[in-house]
Amino acid sequence: MNSEKVTISVIGGGSWATALVKIFLDNHISKNVTWWLRDETKVRFIDEHHHNPDYLSSVTFAKDSLNVISNLTSAVTQADIIVLAIPSAFVYSAFSQLDIDKFKRKYVVSAVKGLIPETSEILGDYFKNTLKVNSDRIGVITGPCHAEEVALEKLSYLTVASENREFATQLSLLLDGRNIRTVTTDDIYGTEYSAVLKNIYAIASGICHGLRFGDNFQAVLVSNGIREIKRFIAAVHPIERDIDDSAYLGDLIVTAYSQFSRNRTFGNMLGKGYSVKSAQLEMNMIAEGYYAVKTIWEMNQELKISMPIVDFVYQIVYGGKRAKDVVDDLLISLN
Repeated sequence: MNSEKVTISVIGGGSWATALVKIFLDNHISKNVTWWLRDETKVRFIDEHHHNPDYLSSVTFAKDSLNVISNLTSAVTQADIIVLAIPSAFVYSAFSQLDIDKFKRKYVVSAVKGLIPETSEILGDYFKNTLKVNSDRIGVITGPCHAEEVALEKLSYLTVASENREFATQLSLLLDGRNIRTVTTDDIYGTEYSAVLKNIYAIASGICHGLRFGDNFQAVLVSNGIREIKRFIAAVHPIERDIDDSAYLGDLIVTAYSQFSRNRTFGNMLGKGYSVKSAQLEMNMIAEGYYAVKTIWEMNQELKISMPIVDFVYQIVYGGKRAKDVVDDLLISLN
């Protein structure tokens, strides 16, 4: 694959999709980037004003630097690499209308930090089982990285995962730039599940912040969180991996502590006494951990892994419990 001629379609209109478009354009492949957004009004706005009005609005794109469209079939058809950056809750409905033959000979990459709610699958499995994409044409882009810092051109690191090492290397070259560094791995399952789980722990971190716990306690919470992640990933995909690598531990830390973390923000509201519905209405972005905790909790009813933090978040988000009423049970379980 010639990186100078490869065509890329970024699917999604949120902050992470906007950041990925910026990264690809900054790496001088502007003539070959298509950006799909569902809303035709927003497509026309970006064409005219050269920035996303709703997310990372300070990021501007040069006139005629990319092709912005609202036709999903066209976005898939014209690309060599399709990068998904839409909330996991919308993936199934968005792609269920497409002819899966459109994905033949395509490389499909998940930049989604969630599970498909309808099938309880990570995106890699959804690509294989539903879209019939070969394993060696599937990739994952994950953190530790926040879109807002990409927009601010802060030095950021990305993890690129694929069972196809050659493809992972090629994709990393398309992302590497002045402010972006990449590392590659073949651990698709570990990086995807870790990216899903860290959102749940970020909600827990936010809840405890809302309950006025300090940094001392947060350190205990996060250290217990990485151990839960290790146990879960080892159960669903037992291979040799170092859970302390930045793709796992680093991604958890930035999501649990950062001011930009929407999952932490969501949890903070819950800790302060907001209802789930009220917190969702006040937020401008979707907290992926809201969907993830239900699926992970349900999976764990069979796996029987010790995951008290996941249980704590589930009780609040789906069990209707108030954070202050169930936090004592969490405290007893931590060490």
